[in-house]
Amino acid sequence: MKRMLTAVVATAALLLSGCGSEEPPSAAPSSGSAAYPVTAGGVTLAQRPERIVSLGPSATEMLFAIGAGPQVVAVDDQSTYPADAPKTDLSGFKPNAEAIAAKNPDLVVATDDLNKIVDQLGKLKIPVLLVPAAKVLDDTYREIDELGRLTGHQTEATALTDRMRTQIDKIVKGVPARPSKLTYYYELDPALYTATSKTFIGSVLGLFSLENVADPSDADGSKGGYPQLSPEALIKANPDLIFLADTKCCQQSPATVKARKGWSAVTAVQKDQIVSLDDDIASRWGPRVVDLVQSVADAVSKVPA
Repeated sequence: MKRMLTAVVATAALLLSGCGSEEPPSAAPSSGSAAYPVTAGGVTLAQRPERIVSLGPSATEMLFAIGAGPQVVAVDDQSTYPADAPKTDLSGFKPNAEAIAAKNPDLVVATDDLNKIVDQLGKLKIPVLLVPAAKVLDDTYREIDELGRLTGHQTEATALTDRMRTQIDKIVKGVPARPSKLTYYYELDPALYTATSKTFIGSVLGLFSLENVADPSDADGSKGGYPQLSPEALIKANPDLIFLADTKCCQQSPATVKARKGWSAVTAVQKDQIVSLDDDIASRWGPRVVDLVQSVADAVSKVPA
């Protein structure tokens, strides 16, 4: 839970390419025609950045997906994708201005203003673009566009977002209509922290008209969209589907869920409708959200109407 809540709740939302691919989508050749100065996301650059530091996995995935990877000189310790991203010990959770400045960046991309890093780097004349956790897919598209304009890859960024929209729309439309809504529980960790429909994850699963059993637990939003359920409440809610976004961090699986006391009464357990997700894909709002959408579509399609 610490991993998820720190990365997601601490950034005021949840801590996502081609569909189903293991490598980032190949970007079209750089347009190389961007005119500077350029302003995007409140940041103005006089010239194309050639030394970018990324302090967030989603930002890193966006940069590489639009073809700005060669300009990235360092990424934070949580950026695990793509494999050739220059991972360092820089922390996105506790950003250190001195350590970041040592990379001599001409642009820093961060997912939150922790430790007032924007002001700290601003005093060193280092521009910072914030790309906070997305609340809906449109936020992801906007952030990709901003990164495209600032890095000189607007053409590639536009192509990426167009591709994502097309893929997601095709995936969603490919799922057969159902006479009634399925209910689901989305697990962030074994302590039963979850995400409601008001979060980015909730908006993604909402594409399939699923009903989130966690919504009543944070009806007023006071828990930021990430309530903790009791085992009793979860069992009583009796979801049709269980999505596990804690398979890597916490070694959860359909087998571990089935072994939980009292969970044999849950429909998702009885009907083997427990879905193992890739933690990283499930917790990021970048271009690989298409993969998450596909995973959800596959799971929903398998449930008999």
